Amino acid sequence: MCGIVGIFNKSEAANYVYLGLHALQHRGQEAAGIVSTDGDTFYVHKGKGLVNEIFNKKGVISSLKGRIAIGHNRYSTFGDESIANVQPLNAHFDLGDIAIAHNGNLVNANGIKRRLVSEGAIFNSNSDTEVIIHLIARSSKTSFFERLVEALSMIKGAFSLVIMREDELYAVRDPWGFRPLVMGKLDDAVIFASETCAFDLIGAEYIRDVEPGEIVVANRDGIHSYRPFEKQKEHKCVFEYIYFARPDSLLWNRYVYSIRKKMGEVLAIESPVDADIVIPTPDSGVPAALGFAKQSGLEFDFGLIRNHYVGRTFIEPAQSIRNFGVRLKLNPAKDVLDGKRVVVVDDSIVRGTTSRRIVKMIRNAGAKEVHLRIASPPVISPCFYGIDTPTKKELIASSHTIEEIRKYSTADSVAYLSLEGLKSIMGEEGFCFACFSGDYPIEFER
Repeated sequence: MCGIVGIFNKSEAANYVYLGLHALQHRGQEAAGIVSTDGDTFYVHKGKGLVNEIFNKKGVISSLKGRIAIGHNRYSTFGDESIANVQPLNAHFDLGDIAIAHNGNLVNANGIKRRLVSEGAIFNSNSDTEVIIHLIARSSKTSFFERLVEALSMIKGAFSLVIMREDELYAVRDPWGFRPLVMGKLDDAVIFASETCAFDLIGAEYIRDVEPGEIVVANRDGIHSYRPFEKQKEHKCVFEYIYFARPDSLLWNRYVYSIRKKMGEVLAIESPVDADIVIPTPDSGVPAALGFAKQSGLEFDFGLIRNHYVGRTFIEPAQSIRNFGVRLKLNPAKDVLDGKRVVVVDDSIVRGTTSRRIVKMIRNAGAKEVHLRIASPPVISPCFYGIDTPTKKELIASSHTIEEIRKYSTADSVAYLSLEGLKSIMGEEGFCFACFSGDYPIEFER
């Protein structure tokens, strides 16, 4: 899920990366880092926590000198919470210095790492991203570009990357196109980011997406595009539209907000409710709830008030924190809910604990009925391409019927958007639906 930003040829480049990471804070809350270069030296600052906590001390940003910089917001799917795993990762090898920031998950990293260790490689982290650095460093190819292509040809899975050297910046997207990566311009600078909302904050102009299997190189000779990998069938992560991306982002040429609203409309057609009011679970459920209310002709209101100083509960690393986060994050508006038959629309149910607490919260506020409507299909399979659902047993829909989920959540009824309904919105081709279908485009290698 992580958020990545890279900028080339901009004075005070780290400042712009810092702002871009702010805009992408929703993609990772555990840690963040920025690496910059003035052409000779790499300057590094990393830490655990939110972007404004890590870079708030006077002089930190100004110490990150140079016209090239990359940054990363961490959401861990591979490796522990050690500071050694905080990206961008940087290293020195025979061709100079390198720094890399990665959004995604490599499905064959363990096997490659075991081989490299057996051959004498020493790893500083247990992040799958470090595998890429070792493969580049150990390559016998002459040029950095050839080494990069050789290394990336050996890995499988989801990888959107920004890679920095002393005098150039690379942006790469895997041949399957799992994770987003967009390219923009700001004056004479080129900028890359996970989402267009990062461009909006700094006033950059969106140019286009980095295409699946493409390497874009920005250096003193200009901007160059290469497609050195064997073409694959696209499998963009549909969960980006459901939850991950910010609703104001333009994602793969479609606005996230409009897609989420349409999901709510189709859900209302498939699973209508005789009720008084439709409320969302803030914030990711808001567009779908608006769509549901519009299609069903029911009143829309905010029955749950969010504390915006609390992060996203789904992407917290520990279950204990997720449970505590629900109570910190939401509070019912009793005057809106009391005596009402309520439809509460959420974007998804993953583990089920959040939904149970929300339904009970609404009931305790005086609602007569609580009907849970989910604007995505049941999540039945773990994701190996960048979402923290490592085991099937964590997914409530993988082992429980909808009626069992209804009983567990204590709702009067539960209904999901069907997979067919989702595909009617997104299209049958070009997306990964593995978390809903169990049909994996690339098998995970243990």
